[in-house]
Amino acid sequence: MIEIRDLSKRYGSVVAVDGLNFDVLPGRVTGFLGPNGAGKSTTMRMIMGLDRPSTGSARIDGKPYRRLRDPLRRVGALLEAGAAHGGRTAYHHLLWLAQSNRIGRRRVREVIELVGLDSVADKPVGEFSLGMSQRLGIAGALLGDPDALLFDEPVNGLDPEGIHWIRTLMRGLAAEGRSVFVSSHLMSEMALTADHLVVIGRGRLLADTGMAEFVQRDASSYTRIRTPEPERMRQVLDAAGIQVRTGADGALEARGPRQRTIGELAAVNGLIVDELSPQAASLEEAFMRLTAEAVEYHAGDLPEGGRR
Repeated sequence: MIEIRDLSKRYGSVVAVDGLNFDVLPGRVTGFLGPNGAGKSTTMRMIMGLDRPSTGSARIDGKPYRRLRDPLRRVGALLEAGAAHGGRTAYHHLLWLAQSNRIGRRRVREVIELVGLDSVADKPVGEFSLGMSQRLGIAGALLGDPDALLFDEPVNGLDPEGIHWIRTLMRGLAAEGRSVFVSSHLMSEMALTADHLVVIGRGRLLADTGMAEFVQRDASSYTRIRTPEPERMRQVLDAAGIQVRTGADGALEARGPRQRTIGELAAVNGLIVDELSPQAASLEEAFMRLTAEAVEYHAGDLPEGGRR
């Protein structure tokens, strides 16, 4: 179990993480979401003892990381896929990690096989693709067979087969009673993987809830409408008191009413309809609504001192 209590991190006048409180419980995959700059990576680094909190604590089974004996046996993490010496082979990279925590050579071979790197185990890590480096990082996280696991953007660089594999792996680890904490920008993948969500924005906690509850609370189903006369359709729907907006692809999105009601309104007003389809509430929509005021950089924005 991972416990976060009043956790904050300041860099001078900048507050990267601001008083977070949440738990990563055993037996489920907890998704960690937030816009760029929200403080996700900083939070994970503090859990792993790589950054010291300004206030508060991050504990694994009741202890901070630095007080864990043989820490790889308690918690494994993939925070940076490239964190391996390019001149070492995959096998020797994992071997020195294992020896540092009194883990046997047999386990090194087991995790290499588990992540699918058997054929390249004796190749230098510097020759690895991003996807292969991700698999090596995951092997390192699994090396001590820990009860708690952290993955920061684990699907980066993976092909569809690899993404399916890591999703199945994480859900399997949680089913074994482990605490699995994973961040990702891929909403579609997170929707298939996570049971619970922790969402932050500008370093502050925005949500700590189950996946289904989050989507139901912060998103809604709607009817997608495509017509050659969108402005007339909008006027008809507005007059009927139906909320409507224009989607990213130009189609109209009507909230609330069933398709039959919209179809009848279109028929009465002589409107042609090319598409009238129900759309379920989505994690992406819920996330965008919740974090709309917490996005640090919008399209067209530049950080201070940046150039186009």
